[in-house]
Amino acid sequence: MKFLHLSDLHIGKRVNEYSMLEDQKYILTKIINIIDEQLPDAVIIAGDVYDKSVPSAEAVELFDDFLVRLAQRKLSVFVISGNHDSPERIAFGARLMHNSGIYMSPVYNGSITPVHMADEYGTLNVWMLPFVKPAAVRKVCQDDSIESYNDAVKAAIERMPINKDERNILITHQFVTGAERTESEEIFVGGTDNVDVTVFDCFDYTALGHIHRAQSCKSDNVRYCGTPLKYSFSEAKDQKSVTLVELKQKGAVSVHVLPLTPLRDMVEIKGKYDEIMLRDFYKNTSWQEDYTHITLTDEDDIPDAIAKLRTVYHNLMKLDYDNLRTRSSNLIDAAENDQKSPVEYFSEFYELQNNQPMSKVQSEFIENLIADIWEAGK
Repeated sequence: MKFLHLSDLHIGKRVNEYSMLEDQKYILTKIINIIDEQLPDAVIIAGDVYDKSVPSAEAVELFDDFLVRLAQRKLSVFVISGNHDSPERIAFGARLMHNSGIYMSPVYNGSITPVHMADEYGTLNVWMLPFVKPAAVRKVCQDDSIESYNDAVKAAIERMPINKDERNILITHQFVTGAERTESEEIFVGGTDNVDVTVFDCFDYTALGHIHRAQSCKSDNVRYCGTPLKYSFSEAKDQKSVTLVELKQKGAVSVHVLPLTPLRDMVEIKGKYDEIMLRDFYKNTSWQEDYTHITLTDEDDIPDAIAKLRTVYHNLMKLDYDNLRTRSSNLIDAAENDQKSPVEYFSEFYELQNNQPMSKVQSEFIENLIADIWEAGK
């Protein structure tokens, strides 16, 4: 039996104020093309369907269209809510959609009923555990010992009547300890959301969502498929993909990574302004339409640089400088310099920011300005 594992669609997401809806519509069609080629028995969407708990009308319409196209192919589709989703909104209409083979995770209430599937190797059970927080599981289980995310997921799994003689798939949305994160995920301070990979030992395959970079956790049996699109420049060098999982007899699981090509890539470019504006620099690339992060190495700032760069790089998202000024340290040791005057502090700060001292005219201006401020405060 073959499953196509997706997650973290984040439909409706904006990246650096750019709407990704057109790119998402394009990549969802590419996924439909893969489905038509690979003919999986089911599709898994492991959470973060939307980017917001209250998605826009356009985002809902796009996901609705995707579900309709999946249903037309007579597939089983399993969708759980992630930390960006509203569990209640994802669960809406779930009982009606079952008749079309679309299974939406209900709001977690302490009891999970698996979906049973069958092939020549016997029964396969699909368990859907949406993103849960310790407080919610603690309340449902009436167990005050549940404090961490690891405790919560472990408790939820222990309440499942799992037949270990049959094949079992878990779909969930959590952060497994050791997984490699990117800048586009919601980060919890201090790693309090960590879940140990061993809590999934009783499953033949665990389809994870939440982490945006495709990766396996200790083995291919516990895997993040990653996002279908790049949502931060920390992912610029990643190859986005979907994961095709094939389960035969008990214990026989194989994983295949199928690459995705986006409408627009996300790239990082570095160099001097005059260099990167030359046609020979970009003519054999797709950079003019890609989402770009440009780092200029010119020592002097380029006036109106963003507008000028966008005449060539139409989807410039981010502009930085890398030069003597930006590489200089911006720290002043107050413990060593606590006898200095406010003018001296400002002079040091100015020089650290600009890699050159203030002129005589600037120094006089600052002295007079500080004197006026102090006089007004008396």
